Amino acid sequence: MRNRFEVSSASAEASGCGGCRSRRQFLGESVSIVAAFAAAMGVSARQARAWTLTETAPAASQGDTLTYPIPAADGVSIDYGNQVILVRWQGDVFAFNLACPHENTALKWRQDDGRFQCPRHDSKYTPEGVFMSGRATRNMDRFAIRRDGGNVVVDLDKLWRSDENTAEWNAAFVRV
Repeated sequence: MRNRFEVSSASAEASGCGGCRSRRQFLGESVSIVAAFAAAMGVSARQARAWTLTETAPAASQGDTLTYPIPAADGVSIDYGNQVILVRWQGDVFAFNLACPHENTALKWRQDDGRFQCPRHDSKYTPEGVFMSGRATRNMDRFAIRRDGGNVVVDLDKLWRSDENTAEWNAAFVRV
């Protein structure tokens, strides 16, 4: 008696396909690839929906440096007055410019998708600010950030573009 795989293989050989996969095998492999991609991007849909989106303001400011309390949990905090997005994600805190690097439109956090998106030209970014798709040609711009006790200090004079200041952009986060 043959098992289903043998029948599928026999059918494939009879149709001249040789090593073709069945539709079920193809779909199973496709689902695995999509799940692996989502895991590589660092966010699952369930985790993204658990995030909070809050409006924030600096606890202190001195010139072009702003001090914010370290967010207590993973989430997105937006300081509209200073055009700063704070993101806590998997033990790291990032500070981004609110403007999309393509044409300076204010980015939106898409809670259900776990990503940022530009409403003007549909550019998409991961929680870490990495460009995914759309018209933009680079990652979200990051501000220099450092930890000071239970706070993070954001330097508005140091805005790093990933295509021009790669090392600074990569280092612009704090571990919490």
